[in-house]
Amino acid sequence: MVLETRRGHETASTQHRTMSPTTESEPRGGAAISQRAGAETRLATEVKQLLADGHRTEAAEQFNAIVELQQRRAARIAYHYLRDPGEVDDAVQDACLKAFVHLPSFREDLFFELWFTRILVNSCLDRLKARTRRNRWQIQNDNREGVASAGPPSREPSPEASLLAEERRAQLEAAIDRLPTRQRTAVILVYLEGQATREVSAVMGLSESTVRVHLFRAVRKLRGFLSETGSRALSDPLGSTAQQGI
Repeated sequence: MVLETRRGHETASTQHRTMSPTTESEPRGGAAISQRAGAETRLATEVKQLLADGHRTEAAEQFNAIVELQQRRAARIAYHYLRDPGEVDDAVQDACLKAFVHLPSFREDLFFELWFTRILVNSCLDRLKARTRRNRWQIQNDNREGVASAGPPSREPSPEASLLAEERRAQLEAAIDRLPTRQRTAVILVYLEGQATREVSAVMGLSESTVRVHLFRAVRKLRGFLSETGSRALSDPLGSTAQQGI
């Protein structure tokens, strides 16, 4: 049973496909993508039936073939949330396992990709909550021991840190990390992954109009966050800056 992510995936911050919110009937690339998503959904339905019939080993083998198609995209999405390449693999692996366990609840009226994305996003959010609890516990312990805590240790600057594009990318990443959960999810899936608002509404369990409201508020907040740093990304926080590789 594979259900394993491939180590050494490319850093997700270099793989973005940024575009404006999309509402067209054929999401992200037309009939070819829609047909692929439909094929994955049919395969998932077949795997669901195999599980119902008690053929767990065969179901696991076929399920692995489906999730393999989601690996690169899943790694990108997980990185947008976690910002830690070492944790990305574990998050994707957890999502794959949860998807397999909960496959009997999969509804055929929802593309498998969108259903899996919902599980992945929730898995990443759970990890962020756990990280926050760990950090809070660590700070409390440090304070008890009389150690001054200044938050997480700073990362070593990369060789490209002096470049403007890298600086803008880092500022935008930090700004996105400050967004409320739903606004952050909408930005990641619509602007960074290029998904249609209709698809994102299915992932988030919200109406399209509500997703657009979250996007509007997110962009407004990002402008405010970036103004605090005097970033040149202020005028177009999710346009050309993101295309350079946030």
